[in-house]
Amino acid sequence: QVQLVESGGGVVQPGGSLRLSCAISGNSFGMYFRGWFRQTPGRQRELVATISSGDSLHYSPSVAGRFTISRDSAKNMLYLQMDNLKPEDTAVYYCNAVRAGSGVFHWGQGTQVTVSS
Repeated sequence: QVQLVESGGGVVQPGGSLRLSCAISGNSFGMYFRGWFRQTPGRQRELVATISSGDSLHYSPSVAGRFTISRDSAKNMLYLQMDNLKPEDTAVYYCNAVRAGSGVFHWGQGTQVTVSS
């Protein structure tokens, strides 16, 4: 059994910053992070940022230059540094990971980010 647990969400004013964290608990053997996604009510979950096993980074154009994805493989942690936040960044943010060779994607429960003045 494996679980992904996101943390770090909250309420912040426009222009502010938050740092999201995602931890893998349970059987983490062969697990590797894919990235961060977000979802707002009535809309499909969308990609925010991904990180490959070779540390190649990809960002949605809407967050490029403001968000930074990183990971600490030794600690089984994934991070998303979010700077210069905008109201349109308001969403539930999810981390995603996959166990190598399984084709099974795992999601956390999500953490709410609200950007409002």
